[in-house]
Amino acid sequence: MAEKRSTLISSTRGGDDPPLWWLYLLACKDGRTYAGIALDVDARFQLHLAGKGARFTRSNPPLEVLGAQPFATRSDALKAEAALKKLPREKRLAWARRFTKRANEK
Repeated sequence: MAEKRSTLISSTRGGDDPPLWWLYLLACKDGRTYAGIALDVDARFQLHLAGKGARFTRSNPPLEVLGAQPFATRSDALKAEAALKKLPREKRLAWARRFTKRANEK
């Protein structure tokens, strides 16, 4: 089976700065979305694909990363995740469109 890629670029800060935390939104096979946080969105996406991510994505495999937003701290990312999960589907998708970074847009 060919390896799927998220097409997102997970970046870290330079030097001694702590790494960025990312809030990401996945499109899943059943049509629903999944939100989570990670230090490396691409690596986390691969875990979800392998069935080693969240319980939700084990039964609803992800198709792609819709968008990701960087945060300075884990706490900030968790707060943003909680807020994103409370939004209706259309607003979550609008959020993802604002924070989509495709590999070809470097």
